[in-house]
Amino acid sequence: MPAAPTAADTAAQQPVARGRFRQATVQVGEIIEFELTSSHAPALEIIFPDSAASFAPFEYVSRRYRPTRTRQGRSLDQAVYRLRTFSLDSVLTLSVPVTVLRGRDTLLLPTAPARVRLQRTAPALEPAAGPPALRQNLQALPVATRFNYPYWLAGLGGLLLLAGGLVLGFRQRLRLRYRRYRLRKNHAYFLAQYARHVERFTLSRSLTNMERAITLWKNYLSTLTSFNITSLTTREIVARYHHDPAVQQALTLADRVIYGNQFSEEDAETDPIFDLLRQFADRQYERVIMQEGE
Repeated sequence: MPAAPTAADTAAQQPVARGRFRQATVQVGEIIEFELTSSHAPALEIIFPDSAASFAPFEYVSRRYRPTRTRQGRSLDQAVYRLRTFSLDSVLTLSVPVTVLRGRDTLLLPTAPARVRLQRTAPALEPAAGPPALRQNLQALPVATRFNYPYWLAGLGGLLLLAGGLVLGFRQRLRLRYRRYRLRKNHAYFLAQYARHVERFTLSRSLTNMERAITLWKNYLSTLTSFNITSLTTREIVARYHHDPAVQQALTLADRVIYGNQFSEEDAETDPIFDLLRQFADRQYERVIMQEGE
């Protein structure tokens, strides 16, 4: 005696879902809606395909569905798929798989094929007419200007390399020029300050202004020759500069006036002191400038 057919066998013999296109024609790339419905017994579990299923020759775009509705012993499932195609066949056919679950049985049942006609947008040509003539459009279109960062960065890198090469190549010369500039600036500042002290002494005949002028002279020579003479005695300073007559005469006369109390306001012998010291400072400056140029 043959076994009684199961619910799964009954579902395999009858279509559990039907699909149809909501429009009769479609164009290439146009989105078309495909409606899938299933009316079945409430005991059957029907699973509609999702985005992972094959919809060839169409491509899946999106989907919307309605919850299952059961009335008078029948359950209704409905889903609408939005698809598009790039196939050039005149008639396109679609059949999607529907899964039926009941207990341990699983059936994958395809729907009956649904057809749609492809609507062509280009006019049909006779075989002897040949390909259509192409239209040329040679009108230039505006193109937005873009900043060329690679070239500008390469140019900046080249300039930096060139500047670095110039600095390395002329480093000694640049350093020498800067050294001479500092020497000229310091010498001009010394002469201005020295002249101010001399003027004050001339007006006041104060030994304090004479001491300040001589101290300024010692400080300047110490900076110019990189040898500190501010703490040396007159004899040591004269020996330092190889018994230069101007230095010896000026400092000896200054010691006699300042420390020997041999000074009067009408005495004119103190006037050569400042000229001798200034002339010696000029000669030392010229000597250092010549040494820098060697």
